[in-house]
Amino acid sequence: MRPDREEDPERTLVAQAANILQTGEFQVLQLAYHDWYGQDLPEALSDRLFEGYMLRGEVPHWAREFALRILRQDEIDLIDSRDPAYHRYDHNYVTHVPNGVRHFTYACLILSSVLVVGLVVGQIAGVEATSVLPPYFEEDELNRGP
Repeated sequence: MRPDREEDPERTLVAQAANILQTGEFQVLQLAYHDWYGQDLPEALSDRLFEGYMLRGEVPHWAREFALRILRQDEIDLIDSRDPAYHRYDHNYVTHVPNGVRHFTYACLILSSVLVVGLVVGQIAGVEATSVLPPYFEEDELNRGP
């Protein structure tokens, strides 16, 4: 998103707020609607709002006010773009470690532990061989003769 290339000053505000929050412009509109009306954007209004904003460049007054507030708060360093409240409409936004990653980490730890224990036991219990490569003859077998 390049707010510096936007021709409409009100859409520039929304684009700048989207960049600060690291979201999309339409998501800023959704957040602004929720902030102003205290509820999620109704599905019926969503299409009209999207069409008006994207095609005709219409920015509702509540979206302009929300974007200005985000810009003012960013100037005094009060915005945390990682705040889950700003990503409530991101279905792929994750604030915790997924179980799959956690399970993978546990499996790697168990596997590496088993390998380390195997190497230690092999070093302790091993008998001295005459060579590193097969055939593995032990020294007492070579000393016995035919």
